[in-house]
Amino acid sequence: MGKICIKGMNQEELQSLCVDAGESKFRGGQLFEWMYRQGIFSFDSMSNVNKSFREYLSENFIIQTLTVENKLPSKEDKSLKILFRTHDGHFIETVSMVDNNRHTVCLSSQVGCALDCDFCATGKLGLKRNLTTGEIVDQLIYVREEIDQPITNVVFMGMGEPFHNYDNVLNASDIFHSPKGFNLASTRITISTVGLLPQINQYIKEKRRYKLAISLNASNDKVRNEIMPINKKWPLKDLVKSGMEYSNQKKRLIMFEYVLLKGINDSEEDALELARLLQGIPCKINLIPYNEIEGKYQRPDETTITKFSEILHNCRDEYRVLVRWSKGQDIAAGCGQLAGQKT
Repeated sequence: MGKICIKGMNQEELQSLCVDAGESKFRGGQLFEWMYRQGIFSFDSMSNVNKSFREYLSENFIIQTLTVENKLPSKEDKSLKILFRTHDGHFIETVSMVDNNRHTVCLSSQVGCALDCDFCATGKLGLKRNLTTGEIVDQLIYVREEIDQPITNVVFMGMGEPFHNYDNVLNASDIFHSPKGFNLASTRITISTVGLLPQINQYIKEKRRYKLAISLNASNDKVRNEIMPINKKWPLKDLVKSGMEYSNQKKRLIMFEYVLLKGINDSEEDALELARLLQGIPCKINLIPYNEIEGKYQRPDETTITKFSEILHNCRDEYRVLVRWSKGQDIAAGCGQLAGQKT
């Protein structure tokens, strides 16, 4: 039998592993801190663990899930795209974005994606498999080692649909949040979904602490059906209703994301329709000018983008509107552009 990967295990699981090996539960806490707070990739680095147990761990377990295949820095801003190879030969991409004191890391949750949104490069790949908790965590460990500036924010907006990999994404988030792990505040971790309603409702019911973003990308079902097939199963009114329920929780505010596509969803009437759709819902609206890939869609001009934003600003007081220009445009590191390409 091959070695078992323990990267991704939580503290309780590591404690059980240690007890089964004849060690104390205390050792499990040490393993947790060495793997996540210290980010080590070799059991030999665990200086406060006895040699015999380190040898046992090395003989039976592994703690490295990814290898770096390529690193592509942007020439336009402080962005870095990292291409990782998994143990079974798949490729995923992670993006580090530094903007003044803010260092945001965009993580992937799957190899490919099953949802086939028409404007997204990842969706064209189809789904290969979910990433393990360890593979998600290792992305952040590598970035932390590579970039001197401390990580301030994590967003699950890379390759894949995070809620299709619900348990592993939430387990990784818990490790990021743990004071003995990465010690990131829950408000610094954002999970973005295209609209898997059962998982959204589960997330709300469980009162999860991490920020939730729902990608609408249209103001009506007709357009959304065309660009996001998932809408035929869970339409806009149901997503917006769940978004309102999330915002009704204490200290929670739903974020709706809206990718602006030229001639598709960027008209003044679209903006007014979106304002009506979100009426009465305390929320944030992130407008994302489309990041072009090979295909039929284009980014609207800046005048159209500004007008769309102004209409939303002027319609309602319940929400805040932000135009989010993606970083790393010259290295295809923007939202919807990640495809795990070995080039």
